[in-house]
Amino acid sequence: MTLLRDDDLAAAFDHASRSYDALVAANPGYHAHLRRSVRRLGLPGYGAGLRLLDLGCGTGASTAALRSELPAAHITAVDASAGMLERAAAKPWADGVTFVHAPVERLAEAGVTGPFDAVFAAYLLRNVDDPDAVLTTVHDLLAPGGRLAVHEYTLSGRRADRAVWTMVSRGLVQPVASALGDGALYRHLRRSVVDFDTADRFTDRLDAAGFDTVRALPLPGWQTGITHTFVARRPETAR
Repeated sequence: MTLLRDDDLAAAFDHASRSYDALVAANPGYHAHLRRSVRRLGLPGYGAGLRLLDLGCGTGASTAALRSELPAAHITAVDASAGMLERAAAKPWADGVTFVHAPVERLAEAGVTGPFDAVFAAYLLRNVDDPDAVLTTVHDLLAPGGRLAVHEYTLSGRRADRAVWTMVSRGLVQPVASALGDGALYRHLRRSVVDFDTADRFTDRLDAAGFDTVRALPLPGWQTGITHTFVARRPETAR
């Protein structure tokens, strides 16, 4: 199948937004893994005085993880899908959370400007046309010394991990999603993971984008070797 991109992908997420929270809730460890990735940013003081950018916030699961671990931070949460963002914004949030409808490629046009102390991007980079351009944008939005956490499906490169991903997505996720009328989106999900970087390749991509102290950290449970947290930092001074 051809991967969904741009308006087609946003429209597919719009349609899926009504059942998205129920589907991710059925994924063991989904929310706990997001919180773990937030903690891996290593930000101090519950986020007091910090500006955080949540890229690809969807229905707000990543925003909730940031809010849970860093309740004193100000969070700007962005998504290209109006339907997903509407669901996110309708949830009860304490002060300090702002939602913006914009594709990551047009943040400046939507008034999203840095510097940010940290950027969190969950399940985003494999869905964009040009991940290197997006990483350059993220690098420029960060303050010197600012931190990045990318929480993403990135296979280890082992055949066993690819087999587990294919089994779960084809055998469990796609049948349920198809029954809900969202089969195209979840066929995209399966294919996008297989076609995207391995964990080592994505680490190299972050390094090439100008980040330092880059690390790829596995997540526990069935997603070990399938999902990783990548943590990195914008250097204090230019290379």
